[in-house]
Amino acid sequence: MADFTLDQIADLPRDLLIGGQAVPASDGGRFDVVDPATGKVITSVANGTVDDAIAAVDAADAAAPGWAATAPRQRAEVLRRAFEEMTARADELAHLISLENGKALPDARGEVAYAAEFFRWYAEEAVRASGELTTAPSGANRIMVVRQPVGIAVLVTPWNFPAAMATRKIGPALAAGCTVVLKPASDTPLTALLMAKILDDAGVPAGVVNVLPARRSGAVVSAMLHDARVRKLSFTGSTEVGRILLKEAADQVVNCSMELGGNAPFVVFEDADLDAAIDGAMVAKMRNGGEACTAANRFFVQADVADEFSRRLAERMSAMQVGPGIADDTEVGPLVNEEAAVKVDELVRGAVDAGGRVVVGGSRPDRPGFYYTPTVLTDVPSGAAILREEIFGPVAPIVTFTDEAEAVRLANDTEFGLVSYLYTSDLARGLRVSEALESGMVGLNRGLVSDPAAPFGGTKQSGIGREGGHEGMLDYLESKYIAVTW
Repeated sequence: MADFTLDQIADLPRDLLIGGQAVPASDGGRFDVVDPATGKVITSVANGTVDDAIAAVDAADAAAPGWAATAPRQRAEVLRRAFEEMTARADELAHLISLENGKALPDARGEVAYAAEFFRWYAEEAVRASGELTTAPSGANRIMVVRQPVGIAVLVTPWNFPAAMATRKIGPALAAGCTVVLKPASDTPLTALLMAKILDDAGVPAGVVNVLPARRSGAVVSAMLHDARVRKLSFTGSTEVGRILLKEAADQVVNCSMELGGNAPFVVFEDADLDAAIDGAMVAKMRNGGEACTAANRFFVQADVADEFSRRLAERMSAMQVGPGIADDTEVGPLVNEEAAVKVDELVRGAVDAGGRVVVGGSRPDRPGFYYTPTVLTDVPSGAAILREEIFGPVAPIVTFTDEAEAVRLANDTEFGLVSYLYTSDLARGLRVSEALESGMVGLNRGLVSDPAAPFGGTKQSGIGREGGHEGMLDYLESKYIAVTW
């Protein structure tokens, strides 16, 4: 599929999907989807309105009783078929992701495999929403706890993992018996629409999954959060937007799961296996071209090995092939849009102006599209904005430290707490530092933590709740306590 075009996906929806039907926006509006590799329009999709949002909630509400009453095993079989459908169409999905998102095909293929696993995992979890039965301490009655679907869920997903962030929410929601309205990022609506078609083919009943592409994101999400029938919001995106949505959700006291921004430290101690640390750094930094909330954002390297680590990382990053994500030999694709490329360039320039040194990269190549060259910076001062903000690009700023206490202090010096990485050959130190790091996840001698079977989420201003694992389904269930006497 080297010359992939949208025409190769004959059943790709380009309208809203509400109640099992493809429908135009109520005002007839559409918006363009742009190829980040060229800046050119590749197609357009329906631009959902507030009225469309309420229609999607209507459809989810109509389907809710039947889906909640569907036997867990039956829901599990639907999710299992969705996994199989995704796997069968993996190449189409990967090419589609590369086309609208820009990520390199190897990353896109990895995302599809990862995304499909959420359907398989929650196919297995759907039958495990167990309750409890205990005797009250007084002996007067039994305490029975049952788990019930939380209700209609609004799912808001980002552009950087358009398939995986959708399945990570849809999988547990459907396993729990909830119906959903998915609002995908407007930069990458096509993947979400094809995912909905796959779910339909897998046997998901009409109205259980509704997809609402829209440029007017704030208005349509707000309208749904103020509809009393909506009882759940799951959002993945920036902390800035997350704060706004939490305030909106408070008006109806909507149950919220928030996977927000990150500023991941990558700590390398002097006794680390440098080969493993470099390999891990390439995964933690360059997966998805750095456009990931889990991306290593700040590299803290013990002074004795800092020069060697910096040299080897620069060699690896400078050797990466930059080009259109859809090309077979590309390792680093373009950033998602012009705004993203400008932000990365501004952060790098700011770090250099403050005294940082460019080892490799440090500029935008002279070519169409939203590219930024893989970059390594050293001597980055502690006050530089690049150490305080998410970079969301292929840039690795390196800072040195002298001892363990300083490493922990530097790593925790952020309002975020999503994930941390550390490399050491001393297991005691590795576990000690892992416990001291203020983050919801830690990669100890690993550059990748994401796993459908593990609870994914952060502390501090990186979020609320967990996705993945058994905990991910519990976020879509309410516990009901029944006091029983017999």
